[in-house]
Amino acid sequence: MSAHRPCRVCGAHLGRSLVDLGLSPLANAYVPAERASRGETFHPLHAFVCDACYLVQLEAFETPEAIFSDYAYFSGFSAGWLAHAEAYVAAMQARFGLGPESKVVEVASNDGYLLQYVVARGIPALGVEPAANVAVAARARGVPTEVAFFGAETARRLHAAGHAADLMAANNVLAHVPDLHDFVEGFAILLKSEGVATFEFPHLLRMIEQRQFDTIYHEHFSYLSLGVVIGVLRQHGLRVFDVEEWPTHGGSLRVFACREGAAHAPTEALERLVLTEWAARLFEPTGYAGFGRAVADIKCAALRFLIAEREAGRTVCAYGAAAKGNTFLNYCGIGPELVRAVADRSPHKQGMLLPGSRIPVVAPEALLALRPDCVLILPWNLRDEIAGEMAAIRAWGGRFVTAIPHLAEF
Repeated sequence: MSAHRPCRVCGAHLGRSLVDLGLSPLANAYVPAERASRGETFHPLHAFVCDACYLVQLEAFETPEAIFSDYAYFSGFSAGWLAHAEAYVAAMQARFGLGPESKVVEVASNDGYLLQYVVARGIPALGVEPAANVAVAARARGVPTEVAFFGAETARRLHAAGHAADLMAANNVLAHVPDLHDFVEGFAILLKSEGVATFEFPHLLRMIEQRQFDTIYHEHFSYLSLGVVIGVLRQHGLRVFDVEEWPTHGGSLRVFACREGAAHAPTEALERLVLTEWAARLFEPTGYAGFGRAVADIKCAALRFLIAEREAGRTVCAYGAAAKGNTFLNYCGIGPELVRAVADRSPHKQGMLLPGSRIPVVAPEALLALRPDCVLILPWNLRDEIAGEMAAIRAWGGRFVTAIPHLAEF
């Protein structure tokens, strides 16, 4: 670690540790089987709290270009997330009167999972997606997609090309941006005078309360509270006027923002949540005390369980080759000796090895063929959806387990 770690929002020195998760590879850097004998690059995975502005953040070891230009994550493989996206589009059209004369721009639009529903409603749409391989899937869905990293320069170019937006969506991307100021400035440039931008991101308050340490990985540069987001947007002439709480990703916020002079009135929900964050002490050091110890307790409990299963001769597999699972497995030091395989619906991950742990990724059908005694669900936020899909394992007495916020069999 460098001697001086400046906060990416305010520049203050980062000296307060939230949790040190050791060394970890990039969470989405899956290893092809033919490269199994080659090494991987591991970086420190250490989250810090800024004592000046209270942004929780990682030091950047890789550039966004290295992480996201060819990406293994495709949003369209989760039925629950697709339903969430479709409901969002319906709600935004109803609330803001979107129609054929409107323009919707999604930043980090991935495989067109959300904008496909905008296009289906006859509303002009444009996706901005840095991963060229993922953009191909979006275009196949009929979603016009620009391959680019979003920021002030890209926004100016799109504005000049006639893409000023009535609605801009940014789902689970704000945390992935090392230069928050350049990114947010892009919204200030591309939004129309009465346009609305929505930002969805996992809520720092829920991460702290539920000990969701596995949401920490190198692709997530920042861990966000409402208060921090309000402050960052304000610096670029944008005003938060509403917020919604959602259960997605273990507890997320959807923040609504507009230009400072726009007519959108602030809501009571916004005031309530600001007060909730202050009551939780997210803007003083005591709000972060004890998190690291609680995380270590989760690690110990998981290892005790897995070792006991192995010693009893039972087979454990996992489900969900998600980034959060890779943080969990690498921090705990879990490999194929404790978890035989991990199933995932994405064909882009099947046949690969998980980064660091080198656990093989298989199709769900292949996992069922292994007849595991226990399935560890790594994306715990999708536990009910996954348990429903894999219900066949109960036929031979198989169980499901999650490890966060504490070990639980169901």
